[in-house]
Amino acid sequence: MKLGERTILHSDMNCFYASVEMMLDPSLRGKAVAVCGSTENRHGIVLAKSELAKRAGVKTGMVNWEARQCCPNLIMVKPQYEQYLKYSELARNIYQRYTDQVEPYGMDECWLDVTGSRGVCGTGMEIAEKIRQTVKEELGLTVSIGVSFNKIFAKLGSDMKKPDAITEIRKDEFKEKIWPLPASDLLFVGRATTAKLAQYGITTIGGIADADPMMLKRLLGVNGLGLWRSASGLDDTPVMHKDFVSPMKSIGHGITCTADLENEDEVWKVMLELSQDIGHRLRVHKLKATGVQISIRSNDLGYRQFQAPLTLASQNPTIIAKKAFQIFQDNYRWTVPVRAVTVRAINLKPKSEPEQLDLFTDIGHLDRLDRLDDCIEEIRRRFGKKAIFQACLLGDLKMPCDNRDKVIMPGMMGH
Repeated sequence: MKLGERTILHSDMNCFYASVEMMLDPSLRGKAVAVCGSTENRHGIVLAKSELAKRAGVKTGMVNWEARQCCPNLIMVKPQYEQYLKYSELARNIYQRYTDQVEPYGMDECWLDVTGSRGVCGTGMEIAEKIRQTVKEELGLTVSIGVSFNKIFAKLGSDMKKPDAITEIRKDEFKEKIWPLPASDLLFVGRATTAKLAQYGITTIGGIADADPMMLKRLLGVNGLGLWRSASGLDDTPVMHKDFVSPMKSIGHGITCTADLENEDEVWKVMLELSQDIGHRLRVHKLKATGVQISIRSNDLGYRQFQAPLTLASQNPTIIAKKAFQIFQDNYRWTVPVRAVTVRAINLKPKSEPEQLDLFTDIGHLDRLDRLDDCIEEIRRRFGKKAIFQACLLGDLKMPCDNRDKVIMPGMMGH
């Protein structure tokens, strides 16, 4: 890398879930392994797969029985989310030995800006090699690392050679290496964007760079300009500090249920339970919601999203849950059961911001709710989350309790 040029690394942990399972259970090594939800249920899906399973045609998102057809000797294991969180954190600790600019992209990928470390730790390639070896020796896992002068090309590099490999993309060679690749290889070019670009004869990353940026803006909005900059090697977005927290635009909690929700009562209980966490996080960040959004995935994998404003801004979990349930009742038609539910507090504003009330609002009631919430929060702080809760939340809510909701996958994080 030339003086004054940034050195960015993108580290991607190979087949992360499956690799952790094989490391924890060495008898799985060298076999076709898939981490699957509901391994005892034919309708569960593949969450991750090993290299051997991938070569046999097993794909993420494939239904279990379908994966078994592709690979008859496939070993299916249940996910251990606590372990994945643990090893994700341990990998980040290794990255932070070289820089404090470590920006996660999901649980198994991170960008690192090692520009300031070159004088002490060596070139970008040397730092990448040290990280690759350290992760393998200390964690028993492998990583693929891209080394480049910006975030977009560093990620492309980590995708180009897998597993357990390092790829460098320099400024003086990126056109030869990058431009012939399919447009869909570029970060943020999804299926819909790929199809739109193809209608205009743009099928490669070089085609995006050669296109008129104003035409791309007309076609794809402001994202079109972003893609043109990325393809042209002009991306200059910074790698965030390890302690960076992006400003919150919404706070949500969603879950894929362990079994189908068959009626409104079951949906209400799940929404009420999800809203407990939302209310707590709103209080921690001193925010209140002015609207509620719900996302529903039904058993036929149909996806629906609805939202509505709150009469008054609130951080009360029961008020948020009731609004979410009202939105559900107003919009969902019971043709098939519900498989996944997300509740989201949207259009957030500071709790301290004054609000115009109307003549019909019972201020005394709202004040009592606030004081009750204070009390509940203190009890939970001292004695644990389950020390106090609504009686209707006793029993099987058809919700997993293995921390999978803490897992953030790539694409769900803002930049």
